[in-house]
Amino acid sequence: MASKTFSAVPPVACRFGEPKSAMKTTAIKINDVPASFRIFKQKPAATVPPLADGVRVVTAAEYEQAAACLAEAFGEDDVARYFIDVPDRDHWTEAEKWDLHVEIMEYVTYAHILKGLVTTVGDFEAVALCGMWRLNYRLSPEGKRRFFDEFLPLLHDTMHTTLGDREHEAWYLVYIGTKRSGRGKGHARKLIEHVTKLADGEGRACYLESSNVANPPIYRRFGFEACRTIQLQRGGRNIPLDIMVREPVAQEKKGGK
Repeated sequence: MASKTFSAVPPVACRFGEPKSAMKTTAIKINDVPASFRIFKQKPAATVPPLADGVRVVTAAEYEQAAACLAEAFGEDDVARYFIDVPDRDHWTEAEKWDLHVEIMEYVTYAHILKGLVTTVGDFEAVALCGMWRLNYRLSPEGKRRFFDEFLPLLHDTMHTTLGDREHEAWYLVYIGTKRSGRGKGHARKLIEHVTKLADGEGRACYLESSNVANPPIYRRFGFEACRTIQLQRGGRNIPLDIMVREPVAQEKKGGK
């Protein structure tokens, strides 16, 4: 399942730069430019809403496992590949493109661990990211144009047009992905219901962009309704994204009153 507020999980310290011995440093290479990011010891989290049905919060130390799940789930997704399958990367092998795909998912996942909510079910068989996607990783010139000049402005404007004043209050389901080995076990349902229950308790809407035509009927089962369809157009063919919103369901008071 693929898709595209914010949680009670506080940010942990994260900086980009040269490593120090007291920190765990993950080295990466994107667009032929070496880089690294430091992972500090995670601070104690604030009170997190109780989890159920095997759903748990992913820690900073687990970002690679969570990212690997999403990389597999979105390996053939048109939107996920939109910034990689570009004319100025035609000379790259599929292995090089796959490595970049994984690295992008690692950036996205770690960013949401810091300033959002990342949950998982099973042995990282399914992962969900909720929060804001504000990254500045390195892509090819065409990849950057697609991401920064087309994709982000389109998503921002569409969300604002759809939600209006509620834009900064809604729960934003950025990614929900399930490995092939984890499908058919109800993992995605558990992750979605965890977020929708939180949203209902707070009286907030849920918002997502679905990049797979098979998914809107699934999301409708959870109360999401399609609002509009937008198109990514720089790649020579239109790539659609279905915009869906779920309005909060009123919670019954104890005693049925």
